[in-house]
Amino acid sequence: MVDVLRKRPAQWVWGLAIAFFSITLLLTLHRYFSYYATYDQGIFNQVFWNGARGQFFQSSLSSQLSTNVVNAGEIPNVAYHRLGQHFTPALLLWLPIYSLFQSPVTLSVLQVTLITGAGLVLYQLGRCHLEPGLAAAVTTGYYGANAVVGPTIGNFHDNCQIPLFVFTLLLALEKRWWWLYGAMAILIPFVREDSGIVLFSLGFYLLVSRRHPWLGAGLCAYSLAYILILTSWGMPQFSADVSDRFMVERFGQYIDDESASTLDVIFAMATQPWIVAQELLSPVGKTLRYLLGQWLPFMFVPAVAPEAWLAAGFPLLKLLIAKGDSVLAINIRYAMGVVPGLAYGTILWWERHPQAFTKRRVRRFWGFCIVLSLFFTLTSNPNRSLSFVIPDALNPTVYVPLPTQWRRAGEINRILAQIPPDASVSASTPLVPHLSNRRALIRFPVSLQLRDDTGEVVAVDYAVGDLWQMREYGRVFRAIATNCSNPSL
Repeated sequence: MVDVLRKRPAQWVWGLAIAFFSITLLLTLHRYFSYYATYDQGIFNQVFWNGARGQFFQSSLSSQLSTNVVNAGEIPNVAYHRLGQHFTPALLLWLPIYSLFQSPVTLSVLQVTLITGAGLVLYQLGRCHLEPGLAAAVTTGYYGANAVVGPTIGNFHDNCQIPLFVFTLLLALEKRWWWLYGAMAILIPFVREDSGIVLFSLGFYLLVSRRHPWLGAGLCAYSLAYILILTSWGMPQFSADVSDRFMVERFGQYIDDESASTLDVIFAMATQPWIVAQELLSPVGKTLRYLLGQWLPFMFVPAVAPEAWLAAGFPLLKLLIAKGDSVLAINIRYAMGVVPGLAYGTILWWERHPQAFTKRRVRRFWGFCIVLSLFFTLTSNPNRSLSFVIPDALNPTVYVPLPTQWRRAGEINRILAQIPPDASVSASTPLVPHLSNRRALIRFPVSLQLRDDTGEVVAVDYAVGDLWQMREYGRVFRAIATNCSNPSL
């Protein structure tokens, strides 16, 4: 690898991109067809499926996770608008593609394509600052990052758009393609209500570094205003989820009320800096492992690069000061929002220290770091995508070999084929994605009723559950045993 990077960097990057695309797509498709995809894959597919029929951002699956259902005990509604939970208008970009191939598989292919394409744009961005071999090394770090590989082979998620949009924005800035820069600057906050934090961090870097202070100030002002207006006024027009549920569940340690706006949380943090400091450092071991995992594929350069701390600082800060087991889980979507700033900071650091790359031992050590990152990623069995190789648990042992996975998949397929495509269904979590091409779908056994398009509360036509999986995995994983895990935060 070391010699190829210097002699044929472009060929190396393209070969790496093809390998990344092929392997991650194969694992993702196997995960889906063997019934290891879970609730979020079903939510996004149902959102796209409804959107293809003009019922934009509606989802009965999202309704089941809404504050009206979870906290107020209401019945899930097929006409619930998900924009009250997560404001994701950028997904409309891909609706024409989905309309041609209406399947959860389309979303998996789209996700792998977007993340793979982001690496190719990163290489071009690196070429603006570095010699080709060094730019290829940074790109290799991206493709070998735990925070990239792990989320790629999981459920479809909105953050899969972030690396491509951010790298394109930065490349457009370097090339002075102002039309493309403006389009990406507007689009990035549309990915998700909190993705404006990524744009704010990039603007903060441009402002503090004085590279483009006016552009940086503009990005900061736009992203901050967008977040505050959207979460305080826009999203509550659809539902009260952002204030009554998400703010409290993620930042409830700073507030005493059962409902809080973004401004309330910011004010509470500003007036309680000791709690913020405590959250930043705790749990110490998990925080340190998370940071090391993010830095490892870039040879720990982001740890010493001021540019990386500035460009990725605010998305990282948001994760460190929030609560919940998932915020510091490097294999799920939140980690991907930190990667672009770290990669860009790494490029800028190497621009100031190019002579270090001429040392063979440095290049070999970087290669070792990337291999180690991939080793930790794969042995962690991200999103249970490698459960046919790695046991899900050792005490007690939970392991389902490949032949068993596919035999069970065939049995489940025969059962699900008996359900009419227009029937309302309550299904257990691993079955949800495969049944999500329908208007009325909720999770079993949490609910067996929903509110249909006429406003009437009706019982579902079919209830189906993978009782074998509940029993087998329930010995170790309580969330599966109760089937009440919360994938939406």
